[in-house]
Amino acid sequence: MASSSSSKVIVGNQEWCRLTDLGVPAIKARVDSGAKTSALHAFNIKPFTRDGELWVNFEVHPLQKNRKVLIRCEAPVVDRRSVRSSTGESEKRFVIRTPLTLGGTTWEVEVTLTNRDSMGYRMLLGREAMSGRLLVDPDVSFRLGEVSNQELHQHYDKAELVQGGLRIAVLASNPELYSNERLMEAGRERGHDMLFLNIRHCYMKLDAERPEMHYRGGKAISDLDAVIPRIRPSMTHYGCSLLRQFRTMGVYCLNDDASIARSRDKLYSLQALLDSGLNIPITGFANSPLDTQDLISMVGGAPLIVKLLEGTQGRGVVLAETNKAAESVINAFKSLNANILVQEFVKEAKGKDIRCFVIDGRVVASIEREAAPGEFRANLHQGGRASLVKVTAQERRIAVRAAKAMNLQVAGIDLIRSSKGPLLLEVNSSPGLEGIESATGIDIAAMVITAIEKKVGWKRQ
Repeated sequence: MASSSSSKVIVGNQEWCRLTDLGVPAIKARVDSGAKTSALHAFNIKPFTRDGELWVNFEVHPLQKNRKVLIRCEAPVVDRRSVRSSTGESEKRFVIRTPLTLGGTTWEVEVTLTNRDSMGYRMLLGREAMSGRLLVDPDVSFRLGEVSNQELHQHYDKAELVQGGLRIAVLASNPELYSNERLMEAGRERGHDMLFLNIRHCYMKLDAERPEMHYRGGKAISDLDAVIPRIRPSMTHYGCSLLRQFRTMGVYCLNDDASIARSRDKLYSLQALLDSGLNIPITGFANSPLDTQDLISMVGGAPLIVKLLEGTQGRGVVLAETNKAAESVINAFKSLNANILVQEFVKEAKGKDIRCFVIDGRVVASIEREAAPGEFRANLHQGGRASLVKVTAQERRIAVRAAKAMNLQVAGIDLIRSSKGPLLLEVNSSPGLEGIESATGIDIAAMVITAIEKKVGWKRQ
């Protein structure tokens, strides 16, 4: 029978707890009666069998904003259940039962294991653990007492210290590419363990209990904190599959699979930008060659731009200067069963566009790119030139909104200046660093690494 309210302990909205059997002498818990299940921050979760029973070993960073102190734990598994997070996503978690001490009282609670790096609190105390024992006063904190920094130091002076910084992988195809080399270099300079993973050499094990990623030669890839995807267009499908696997394993991906796939589909991305209230050049799309003439008139006639949906870095982009030439190009592409866009040619742009580099919701650098002599489109891969440019407040807002529309943490946003105002051309989910670092002198690679540190809650000690 449940205890009367007079016998229940009143706690604040956050309290210090102890998990003695797990070797955790002090951990700050968010007390949340709105959550049914309690949860403990855990990573590198690995099930194993002991005496015919399922156990799990895992690692815990018990202190907020501190990835140096690490506790290795193990416990028998009592269940594995689906839990819906505060973001509405369902996740299958291991459940353990362990004694919890709060104030002067100890009792057993069921706790789910999940990576809570992005949540702040390393532990969540739900209503099942509180039932019949606790009442919550949401207006106060640490009603049962604080734990000082000196006490924490005494508690964890013998705890294992994680050497160095984060373990970050660059997932790409060419380790000698400027952008990949710079990211590896910037990560090492900030004290992180950097690993280059060739997309073609990765393969995975799909398993509800133990999802795994392996590398050529049979080596299991584990203990990663983050992945920086630099996926070439020809590897988009497989690269995104690898990112989904890393996400299943609890690894933070700087740009996730869904965002990259969406950005690589030019038609889809343009529709998403329009849905977000952003302006693009007038664009037409059709599947049948019978509609070619109407498609041309739809965008105002020649001159116009014809783009392959799968084109990249300026390849698959053609300027048709007359309606007849436009009709020939479009029909030629369609005879090859190629998907194309037809887009108005913005004459006043004069072969120039602007690349805004967005990191974590902020434009960190911008350049103006000018087409090479005889070319109509600015492209650094085809002899174009890059120079420093000051963008307007409106252009900054547009670039940030475009990255947000694609849900990209890092993005290269290309726009042009027209008589109608700034128009978005493209959103790039793997923007190159060489042109923009050379033109601006800004260490973009270091900013990317700093953004990862912020997202996973790592701070330099």
